[in-house]
Formats: sequence, C-alpha cells, structure tokens
Amino acid sequence: ESDTASEISFQFNKHKKTSSIGSHSSDMASVSSVSGSVLSVYSGDFGSVDAQGTVEFALDYDEKNREFQVHVSQCRDLAVVDEKKGRSDPYVKTYLLPDKARMGKRKTSVKKRTVNPIYNEVLRYKIEKMVLLIQKLNLSVWHNDPLGRNSFLGEIEIDLASWDWSNRKLNWYPLKPRSLSAVNGVDHRGVMNLSIKYVPPGSLGKMCPKNPPSGEVHIWVKDVKDLLQLRPSGVDSFVKCYVLPDTSKKSYQKTRVIKRDTNPVFNHTIVYDGFHTEDLKDACVELTVWDHEKLTNHFLGGIRLGLGTGLSYGISVDWMDSTQEEVAFWQEMMSAANEWIEGLLPLRSL
Repeated sequence: ESDTASEISFQFNKHKKTSSIGSHSSDMASVSSVSGSVLSVYSGDFGSVDAQGTVEFALDYDEKNREFQVHVSQCRDLAVVDEKKGRSDPYVKTYLLPDKARMGKRKTSVKKRTVNPIYNEVLRYKIEKMVLLIQKLNLSVWHNDPLGRNSFLGEIEIDLASWDWSNRKLNWYPLKPRSLSAVNGVDHRGVMNLSIKYVPPGSLGKMCPKNPPSGEVHIWVKDVKDLLQLRPSGVDSFVKCYVLPDTSKKSYQKTRVIKRDTNPVFNHTIVYDGFHTEDLKDACVELTVWDHEKLTNHFLGGIRLGLGTGLSYGISVDWMDSTQEEVAFWQEMMSAANEWIEGLLPLRSL
C-alpha cells in the first residue's frame, strides 16, 4: 500500500466549462504556476540553411546583483536566407540548459538586411552563481520571418562549469550546425512510475462496505526517475495533481516534498470520487512535478492522462493534449475496471 493517501469528491457539470468539487482531507499549499507551454529551443525552420559565420560575445557574472550577463557584440558572414535579395534578418537567442523552461529565453533585437549584424546588447539572467555553474549556455542565431517560420543560422553551446570567469573579453566563436538527434534529446525531464484504477459506481457488490455510490479514479504516484537537477544540492521535489477541467483549489492535491533527490520515491495515493463512466472521456488527470524553494516553486515536467481529443464536454481546450503513451494508458484503465494499470511515462513540458 502507499505511504500516504488523500481523497476528494468530484462532481462534473456537463453544461459548464468548469466543474464543482467537494471537500477533501489534505491540506492546501500555495504554489507558483507556469502559464502555457514554453517554445522549443529549436522551434522554427531547422536545417533549411547551412550554418556558417561567427558570433562575437563575452560572458560575465555580476556578483553584487547576482546576475549572469551575455554581452552580444556582433556576427559576421552569416548564411543568406533570402537568396533572391541576398539578405537575412538575424537575431541572437539564448537559453540556459538543461531546463529552458525555468529561466526562459532572451533575445536581441532583429537587424534587417544584413549578414554582418552589430548588436552591442546585453542579455541578462537573475540567477545564483552556484546554480549557474551547473548550466549550459545555448546561444543561437536565427533569421526572423514575421510571416513564416524563423530559420536557424547556427549555434554554440558552452558548459558554464568549465568557463573561465576571469575572461570578460569579447571573443569570436564559430557557429555550428545542430543535429536532429541532439535537438530531440534536449528536453528529457525524467520518468514517472505510477498506477491508476477506475472503480465504477456500485461495482464492488452490495456486501462490500467500501462499495462507492459514485465512480472513483485512484492515482498511485510511486516514484520519479532522472529529474532535472537545478542546483548542486539536488532537487526538493513534490507532485501536484488536478482533474481537469477543474483547476480550483478544491481540485488540487499534492504529495509531500522529497529533499535532495533526483530519484524521489513518493508512494502517494489520491482518490477522486463523483465520477460517472462517461466522464472519463472528457476529464484529464494532470500530474506535474515541481522543485520546491523558499520563495517560489519551479516546474520540472508533467503528464496529462486523458483521450487527447482537444475537447472536453464539447468545448475546445488546450489541456486535452495527451501523448499517444498517455492516451493508451488512460484507455487501458477505462477498459479494465477495478484493476490497477501500471505504467512508466516520460515527463514533458505542459
């Protein structure tokens, strides 16, 4: 059995966008959230132009203001995107990896009609030095197309753990192409080990004292492997859960925090009741993993268990976006009442 458990009553209203949820036993906690999904580091027209040219920049860390600074000076001999006009409209973009979602991207201005743009701009990140030293800087150059997809012109990646911080001079670096295999591997966020079960109303028989008057969805969060490590001391992680379309505090459930562990074991069970079998087609269980800090919490990754139709009770919603693996997991639960369905699902950006 699981170490901890919580139960919540769930009642859908099919004629409204949101549902109402009854009381539950676990305490509430205030956490930060992320708004929408984060664009990929490599979103855009990748591979249509050969990378060439160089970029001049310098790196610095302002100890007083706890700020990482990327001084972007200029580029030379960039690839030409519009061959008819012999021009490109380049800009420079930076991310801190492996967790691009945490700090976000920074961009310079766009310089039009040139393959030798001059920027003289500073891209800034508010970040502790000890956290910065376990990051990699990804600096890429792109052609801006306001009417289409931006074109990748080249990149450079720097391991900040081995960077010489006494070197504050501007230096030239060759822009390199990016392989598709490397792109696909950037967003690994870990794997969640869990089980789910649907108990239909009255399905356990009249003689069973725990026979539910309404349907129940049981979620058993066992453990997570290979979480992103955002600081040298490790990760203080917890999992929170909603059953969408309800995002109210009454729907919110969470595990305890497991400290300094990139492979946390939660062993926590959550039970939502008030379900009818037909509700399973329109509901979505959202499980997200967070790194707990004093001032805020940082999103590490999540999964969404549902049919992935894009619709909930006939209304178009962006959260009904389950992957094939997540859909198959949910469908197996729907077809095997009263049975625990086990699975390993990769965490992703939501």
